[in-house]
Amino acid sequence: MNRTTLSLIGTAAALAAVTGVATLTGGPSDDAGTAAKAASRLPVQRSTLLCPAPSSSDVSRTTYTAYTPKRSGGGAAGGGTAKAELLPAESTPDEVSEEDDPQGGKGKNNPVLPLKRPGAPVTTDTDRSGAPALIGTADGPLAPGWTVQQTTAIDAGSGRGLMGTACTAPDTDFWFAGASTGKDRQDFVHLTNPDDRAAEVDLTMYGPNGRLKPASDESITVPGRSTVPVLLSTLTDQRSTDVSLHVTARSGRVGAAVQAIDEKRGGDWIPASAVPATSVAIPGIPSDATSARLVVFAPGANDADLKVRLAGPTSSITPAGHESLHVKSGMSAAIDLGDVTKGEPGSLLLAPEDSEGPATPVVAGLQVTRGKGSDQETAFIPATGAIERSATAADNRTKGSVLSLVAPGGTAKVRVTASAGSGGGTPASETYTVKGGTTKAVAPPKPSGAKGQYAVTVERLSGGPVHASRMLSLPEGDVPAFTIQSLPDDRGTVEVPHATQDLSVLNR
Repeated sequence: MNRTTLSLIGTAAALAAVTGVATLTGGPSDDAGTAAKAASRLPVQRSTLLCPAPSSSDVSRTTYTAYTPKRSGGGAAGGGTAKAELLPAESTPDEVSEEDDPQGGKGKNNPVLPLKRPGAPVTTDTDRSGAPALIGTADGPLAPGWTVQQTTAIDAGSGRGLMGTACTAPDTDFWFAGASTGKDRQDFVHLTNPDDRAAEVDLTMYGPNGRLKPASDESITVPGRSTVPVLLSTLTDQRSTDVSLHVTARSGRVGAAVQAIDEKRGGDWIPASAVPATSVAIPGIPSDATSARLVVFAPGANDADLKVRLAGPTSSITPAGHESLHVKSGMSAAIDLGDVTKGEPGSLLLAPEDSEGPATPVVAGLQVTRGKGSDQETAFIPATGAIERSATAADNRTKGSVLSLVAPGGTAKVRVTASAGSGGGTPASETYTVKGGTTKAVAPPKPSGAKGQYAVTVERLSGGPVHASRMLSLPEGDVPAFTIQSLPDDRGTVEVPHATQDLSVLNR
């Protein structure tokens, strides 16, 4: 048999193999309209969360709560044993010691908050000063919507009050509105690297007159599997009470969170703002807020002209004297709204003043104060993305939790489900309708018979976009200690395109 015959036989065999695969897997359809099927949404296979070091205070105690909501139709695809757990930064699964473990565990191999199954939150506490940052992963059916809440009560001294934050996913780009380099504040940005390789991070700050002149042009190096806290006032000689901070990773990825500490008004974590957008929602201003300060930044090349609305329980109004806000490109703009809610809960809505002209994306944040005189306490609410499917607040108490829902456009319907952990209790659900342009503030449902912490999941069922936040209030004497966590979509599912065989590649 000559070489030509061998070549022809090989070519025919290859074509037969390709055609066979196409037949078995459903090759291209004869109907062009059905050749490209719609993409499917599937549960994520793996989630990563990073929790910053909570506090160095000797009079602090921190509660961690982890939760993955139950989803209809089962969990993520794939076999094996699912797990969701956190480890102290700078540790590996074989190196967790009693000293490193926030739970005070014995020996090695003691991960923090190991989750056994969806639908049942787990909780642990520590009163250690200098508890470490945590790096966590969840896989399989525990990954979709996995949420970890870190809540710290500080009895006295700087930052006294309640500090809370939802642990964040690593990324390469973060915006924070409402930070400060002023003398009355100590603001730290905590950078946590979940990977083995070092990350290089740039920190850029903008005040009312533009970029704050940096003391050094060097980037911040965050070693692998470690955390680095950076005091913002050491990055510049300029002092500003209204700062917008941009965190960008030149290489690698990090989790970023800003801890604002005020000697007189307590403090809290400043969550990252939603990605720059032309219209933004800041949900959940408490009804008894004594002051609210709005900080907005326009990161693009154009100025932004915004109309300001307050969405209350029954309608949206324009705050007196603050009908509009002009934000110059590259500069932070701030307005003091005072006790803008006037005894009723509300949310701030920012939209382009000229609906027909070009709009400029912005980032925004709100500093909220409750109490008066020496008994003031502060929390921060960022511009928050809409809930596409679901979002969760892991740490709720039988007293002191308030859920705020705002629908900037059309009326929306949501379902709120409360799930108890080891303390027992039967899950409870309520369905709420949020009218367009209003805020609905409710005490979330409680699992019957529940003791201790419980989780609350918000699912958008129908209607227009809805944004949410949760306030946790745990008064300490006359101090109205509280913290507010925004509830963006948990990204528990991803869009997976449908693939088909295409034999036309053989002719290319």
